[in-house]
Amino acid sequence: MNDIKVNGTLLLPGDPGFDEARKPWNLAVDQPVRAVVEAADADDVAAVVSYARLNGLAVTAQPSGHGASGDTDGTILLKTTHLGGVSIEDGVARVGAGVKWGEVLAAAGPLGLTGLAGSSPVVSVTGYTLGGGLSWFGRRYGFAADSVRAFEAVDAAGDRVRVTAESDPELFWALRGGGGDFALVTSLEFGLNPAPELFGGRMMWPVERAREVFDAFAETTAEAPEELTLWFDLLKFPGAPGLVAVDATFLGEHPGALLRRFERIGGLISDTRRPTPVAELGSICAEPTDPSPGSGRFELLTGLAGVADVLLGAPIDPLISVQVRHLGGALARPAEGGGAVGYLAEPYSVYMFGRPTPDTAERITDLTKALVPHTSGRKSYTMLTQGERAASAFPASTLARLRDLKRARDPHGVIRANFPVLG
Repeated sequence: MNDIKVNGTLLLPGDPGFDEARKPWNLAVDQPVRAVVEAADADDVAAVVSYARLNGLAVTAQPSGHGASGDTDGTILLKTTHLGGVSIEDGVARVGAGVKWGEVLAAAGPLGLTGLAGSSPVVSVTGYTLGGGLSWFGRRYGFAADSVRAFEAVDAAGDRVRVTAESDPELFWALRGGGGDFALVTSLEFGLNPAPELFGGRMMWPVERAREVFDAFAETTAEAPEELTLWFDLLKFPGAPGLVAVDATFLGEHPGALLRRFERIGGLISDTRRPTPVAELGSICAEPTDPSPGSGRFELLTGLAGVADVLLGAPIDPLISVQVRHLGGALARPAEGGGAVGYLAEPYSVYMFGRPTPDTAERITDLTKALVPHTSGRKSYTMLTQGERAASAFPASTLARLRDLKRARDPHGVIRANFPVLG
């Protein structure tokens, strides 16, 4: 494979740095690949796709390696980390495939704008958006995927293309939330949203207050405006006592009395709520910013009745966190001219996470089974985890449409997403 001609770096098994380069963000996921190409530019992406097509191979693209499934055996791993650049004009951001959300927020915040970012500043905009993108501000503005105006990409034939609603409506629809199975995105353009003022932070109590906090969470989210987003967290860090927390963002100067129920709960350990610059959005949850091993599972909840009994009935050990997010709002409404991401009728989600051990896997399995009466069975593509399938993330009609497009545009399977739609 030394005949792949790229401006970036080609690494083959046995080369210094190969094993490090093939690692995804989640170090518990093994990625067996035939080669790693660290692309220097969009021409490299086209060259790798053309080589794969001519040689009967497949290409898996990863900007940052989040969401890796390990389904990479025999592929060329194309890392687009170096495809950078952020520009903003007239409320529209243009970013390279390797750009992370923290970079976008740093540029947009001083302009009184925000993108539809999630909790981590180091997740790539491209991978997140191709999967739909569940944002802090999704209740107000919907999915990140539906804010996209255009993609620059390389198709399965190795041709560079610009994809818009006018130039290629079917591919444009699929790329907005249907995953990365249809073309390799080198940059994208998306609309930003007003955020002249933002209030956010985390309130934290001893875990003994968990029932009170959960009840306040349920009551507050039942009447919350779309500008307010709340996440309930059970936390148990190794060697430390259990904690319960509520993460909050409010699109406005101050939420006023909206959080009063929480302020009445005694035993508060810390409260970081304050007017928050958009650029510091990623600090609210204080998630790790370096790769690490982990095991997790995401489920959509049909409601909260009975959920507290499952989650609070026993300590969460050996899990590190169990998080319940309030969804609803714009996420529950079909977007006009929306993409494959569709909408989520479920008003809440739960995510369970811990170190990758047999005990963690058993605890996640037990909790998942106990939650079955309260879950819909559908997934969110952007939150799929190792061993799951894309089919669980879409209604039957959407999945059929995505599969038809995949067969038509990439009949030889040159492009392989983390979670292939034909898998």
